[in-house]
Amino acid sequence: MADQNQRAEIFELNNGTMRVFITNYGCTITSLSVPGKDGKLADVVLGFDSVDPYMQGLAPYFGCIVGRVANRIKDGKFTLNGTHYSLPVNRPPNSLHGGHKGYDKQIWEVAEHKKGDNGSITFKYHSRDGEEGYPGNLSLSATYTLTSTTSMRLDMEAVPENKPTPVSLAQHTYWNLAGHNSGNILDHAIQIWANHVTPVDENTVPTGEIKPVKGTPFDFTAQKRIGESIHEVGIGYDHNYVLDCGEEKEGLKHAARVRDPSSSRVLNLWSNAPGMQFYTGNYVNGVVGKGGAVYGKHAGLCLETQGFPNAINTPNFPSIVVQPGEKYRHSMLFEFSVE
Repeated sequence: MADQNQRAEIFELNNGTMRVFITNYGCTITSLSVPGKDGKLADVVLGFDSVDPYMQGLAPYFGCIVGRVANRIKDGKFTLNGTHYSLPVNRPPNSLHGGHKGYDKQIWEVAEHKKGDNGSITFKYHSRDGEEGYPGNLSLSATYTLTSTTSMRLDMEAVPENKPTPVSLAQHTYWNLAGHNSGNILDHAIQIWANHVTPVDENTVPTGEIKPVKGTPFDFTAQKRIGESIHEVGIGYDHNYVLDCGEEKEGLKHAARVRDPSSSRVLNLWSNAPGMQFYTGNYVNGVVGKGGAVYGKHAGLCLETQGFPNAINTPNFPSIVVQPGEKYRHSMLFEFSVE
């Protein structure tokens, strides 16, 4: 078990080119700085200067790892092996991102922190049976590693100890490649390696359908400006893409490529998850962040690779149930460059 006296602190990974700050409160990336075309570093993630605002609940999931199950579970209910489970309905009428006190609001144990060019930090957390309504004890670890001068890898693992349980973790950083304080991301261009999307109902829960993106405003199979068709999808993108056509590298599929024209910064994301929630910060409204920057609607974009939302209630979606003795593994590779 984690030491109950653990404090929330911020830790640094720095290889001379890339600088990342991460807190053990929710395994949250509070700052990530990479060079742009001028060679100057800019912090490209939305967040706060200290851990206090995160702990006060002021962040709309900025930078954290969410779970036990990311995204929405319809009506906060599911049945597993004949047992009915009820979860907190923290985003009515659904349960979102693990409930009232999900993994983003827990202090994780710092198991290891290595400095240097390939610096890394490993966090661990023990989730108990019944926590936020979920079945079974679960041992979790998350390791952030600087894998090259401008790339970072995240490896998340979870092992159920005594009961089958749904597990679907997601990393919820809000990216703005022009700099966290530079306005909205509508001029960023994105390519998503997904030929299909899972349409949603009026409460943003997938209907169970899997629909082609071709000929719709959801089509990012070729690079497209985010703002180009955003007015056609309500308040913005908040949809799960089926990662079904990316090339593979080191067991990870190419999920997305984002480019900011002003700085020429590019982020390539690779993951082994089946889906990715593409979210354009539609609900961000006047959050005062780092250095007094005010984050408004569309101030950042999220690329949350994940199991499909509400998969536990949708038999035709890939299963997110993990059995005791099995290991859940979810890896993401963030590669930054200038193009």
